[in-house]
Amino acid sequence: MGAMPGLMILDTPSLYFRAFYGVPESVTAPDGMPVNAVRGLVDMIAMLVRDHSPDELAACMDADWRPAFRVTAIPSYKAHRVAADGGEEIPDTLAPQVPVIEQVLDAAGLARLEVAGYEADDVIGTLTARSAGGVDIVTGDRDLFQLVDDVRPVRVLYTVRGVKNVQPVDEAAVAERYGIPGRAYADFAVLRGDPSDGLPGVPGVGEKTAAALITRFGSLTALLAAADGDGGGLTAAQRAKLAAARDYLAVAPEVVRVAADAPVPEMDLVLPVKPRDPGALEALGTRYGLGGPLKRLAAALSWQD
Repeated sequence: MGAMPGLMILDTPSLYFRAFYGVPESVTAPDGMPVNAVRGLVDMIAMLVRDHSPDELAACMDADWRPAFRVTAIPSYKAHRVAADGGEEIPDTLAPQVPVIEQVLDAAGLARLEVAGYEADDVIGTLTARSAGGVDIVTGDRDLFQLVDDVRPVRVLYTVRGVKNVQPVDEAAVAERYGIPGRAYADFAVLRGDPSDGLPGVPGVGEKTAAALITRFGSLTALLAAADGDGGGLTAAQRAKLAAARDYLAVAPEVVRVAADAPVPEMDLVLPVKPRDPGALEALGTRYGLGGPLKRLAAALSWQD
């Protein structure tokens, strides 16, 4: 799989978490503040632009990391990540870096998108649905495997470790990894559950059974129709497990599936030919010791001095 021009969408929170854990905290600004996530993210964007030459780029953010519509459906959704103040539990040295990341993106002129009441995933799903051409989604979150589509094509550039190792994931890769049809990840995830997101799944149905059922029936809808009808060859135990989990199965798909119709504002996503605010970008570079990464970003974007 070579470079695929078109739209590149960044799952920015996933990437800055990866950068935070992949770059040592000893990387600091002149005043001693850790800037490992900022530097790592800027370098990652430079590498992605250089390696894949997208025409457009969108950096998606979490306006709401735990949206009400998902929590109402499944109260355990991300509940284990809620901090004492009700916000998201994130490392003390990462939290102050997020506003800096936003300021750098804005000064550089890279499109930054978020929508109240929705996660970055939903902004990504909506931009993907709107795009007429090819899309590359950069994330370390498997949930977004549900968007891969070889026809359009839509693929995920999956950050495996740190900020340098990126693996392209298409329908064949999903099928190979999970033993399911390439576009069936969301249905598979509903059945299997996902402890990292507080999704219980169907009790007694593990990854192998979930994959086998989705492969056999093709979709969750077809599986449940068979369970309600003549059984379609399901064992009595499988039918009982599905029956016991019907309340969960009624609401889980809207929690697991990313939105394709979030009210994402129309924005110019074309890569900037020069910084939107050169003075602000230079000041941020000086204050936070970002000279090297910003130089590499400028080179990747072919900015003239």
